[in-house]
Amino acid sequence: MEIEDRAVHDEARQRAQEQAIAALVTQYGAMLYRVAFSVMRNPADAEDAVQEAFLRVLRHRETLDEVRDRRVWLIRIVWNLVLDRKRRAKTRPETDDVAELDRILPSGGISAEERAAAAQHHAHVLGCVDRLPSKERQVLMLSAFEELNSVEIAAVLGITESSVRSRLFRARNLMSVSLNHSRSPR
Repeated sequence: MEIEDRAVHDEARQRAQEQAIAALVTQYGAMLYRVAFSVMRNPADAEDAVQEAFLRVLRHRETLDEVRDRRVWLIRIVWNLVLDRKRRAKTRPETDDVAELDRILPSGGISAEERAAAAQHHAHVLGCVDRLPSKERQVLMLSAFEELNSVEIAAVLGITESSVRSRLFRARNLMSVSLNHSRSPR
């Protein structure tokens, strides 16, 4: 009888873990894709990174209850995965993928010229972000694109909160200079 109770309990626990992981995929999948894409600049690579992150979660599902902030934990997993892949690939991210910009940019109610201008501006801003030093770029992407606060960014990157604020300050100043410089007549 005790063996049957234990089997029922184990099966119920496993079902609960699977439901928790499915809920994580539903709740955070799109956000993790954006994080991965912001670094990889390739939809297939971003999807692979997100899938790998959830596979790692699946492998370590026993420790899922110990995680305090699952959102930050998942972002950190994806962040480390994409950085590892970038280091291995040693390639620069693509910023002029027109098909991807078409998918990202809104298209309802604006003319083709306005869409083209928006796509060019979007590509220009991404180019300015890509030219930032690595440390500042990482903090800016997590703050501006994923809307993480400085405490969450510090947890993702494994740095102090004051370092996050300093890097974010420098990144915003560099972006301002870069964008203002490109607007000024030459």
